[in-house]
Amino acid sequence: MNAATTVGTADWTMRTGGRLEPAQQRRFVADLARVHVGNIVGRLSVLAHLNPRRNASVPPARLVPPDSPLTRAARDAATRVLPATLLNHSHRTYQFGRALGELEGVDVDAEVLFSAALLHDTGLVMANGRDDFTLTSARVARDVAEQVGLSTAATETLQTAITMHHSPRVTLAAGPVAYLLSAGAGVDVVGLRCWDLPRSTLAQAVSAHPRAGFKRYFAQAWADEAARVPQGRANLLRRYGVFAAAVRLAPFNE
Repeated sequence: MNAATTVGTADWTMRTGGRLEPAQQRRFVADLARVHVGNIVGRLSVLAHLNPRRNASVPPARLVPPDSPLTRAARDAATRVLPATLLNHSHRTYQFGRALGELEGVDVDAEVLFSAALLHDTGLVMANGRDDFTLTSARVARDVAEQVGLSTAATETLQTAITMHHSPRVTLAAGPVAYLLSAGAGVDVVGLRCWDLPRSTLAQAVSAHPRAGFKRYFAQAWADEAARVPQGRANLLRRYGVFAAAVRLAPFNE
């Protein structure tokens, strides 16, 4: 992965403001189409009881976030900025991403993953101007990283996970943190890969961090972001990803 040219990396987002060129928009829409197909197949597998992971088990202790200067600083920053609805979403994103990593045997820096999850949507609240909201989130993450003396490499991992998280089809090639952050957010927002998680894991995360009207709140926040950055990924997701409908149809009550 070329950090300077790959859509969604921190370098790319800082250079472009998150605005896609026409060729990049076309590739983005093609990736979205593949995600739609995978979502349909996955939901059908649940209805047909064909996915054995639904009956798997992830020990709850493995989903408890680590306690460190980095995670405490990230939690403090997120708590200062985010309303309860988004803060709870951030915690669920970590738990879902971490659970997928446990089931797939993905070795991930849990401190960086938790910090990325807690900070990834701070820009939805704070961003202004014409740049992608994840650029603001990445700046918040940089400030947290500097506060605790995080290494340059780990800071870049943290920022790129945040700026990539709402691109479709983020793979392990982007790194374990980016992969699991995107996957965890996808589960919580639109139900992507919910079929790969045990029912108990889904229920425990929602019980510990209630959704509290998340669907309505997030759909409106996303519409505002799409209008603010018309050439950005959020707007393409809204236009071609039938995003508002996908949020409403996520397999959660609210």
